[in-house]
Amino acid sequence: MIVIKTSNELLKMRKAGLITGGALMAAKQAIRPGMSTLELDKIIKNYIVSHGAKPSFLGYNGFPASACISVNDTVIHGIPSASEKLKEGDIVSVDVGAYIDGYHGDSAKTFAVGEISDEAKRLMASTEESLMLAIEIAKPGVRIGDISAAIQKYNEDRGFSVVREFVGHGVGAKLHEDPEVPNFGRAGHGPRLMPGMVIAIEPMINAGGRGVKILNDGWTVKTTDKSLSAHFEHTIAITSGGAVILTQPE
Repeated sequence: MIVIKTSNELLKMRKAGLITGGALMAAKQAIRPGMSTLELDKIIKNYIVSHGAKPSFLGYNGFPASACISVNDTVIHGIPSASEKLKEGDIVSVDVGAYIDGYHGDSAKTFAVGEISDEAKRLMASTEESLMLAIEIAKPGVRIGDISAAIQKYNEDRGFSVVREFVGHGVGAKLHEDPEVPNFGRAGHGPRLMPGMVIAIEPMINAGGRGVKILNDGWTVKTTDKSLSAHFEHTIAITSGGAVILTQPE
């Protein structure tokens, strides 16, 4: 069931979104070669808690950390570790959620660690640009499939592949709500967007093939061909005038 939010609920979701977006900015400022992914997780947790919110991911279905931190060929759900150290040339995807006043925000960005390869730059640019394209076309009456098809075409036209096993989703009082928002599909299909809907759009794009595998920890998702992967996400509200990004920092 798709939950339509009231204007008051959207205000609460914007508050959650601001903290979520701020946590990603804190991560961006902190990332440096030599730091562990666990150090980065602690910085993110401290930011969220210091703003009166709770990390949405901590304990979610047993997830042991406050952020998913996924390096290079890890697509999503990377578990922060004291032994995993960032190094020059890495790309690191940071996925964060903040919960406050009964509502969640959910957002992700992929960051460069120092100077990165041209391929990594192109992958990150394509992934983020496809997210912004999807947000631009997200208006009342548009179907989920229109968003999905636009993301798929944008990235495949640039020689990249779209992960299909994991998708975007509705957001609200629950971190994951209906509808699902795939990053691939056919235009003209799926539920129509309407004012008051809140969705997280999150392209997960691989430099190589689209195949992925889940490691034995039950969380970490990697590309099967060990190619780089990028992940960008915003939580957006559908209004009569178009999409409003709830997780964009002020």
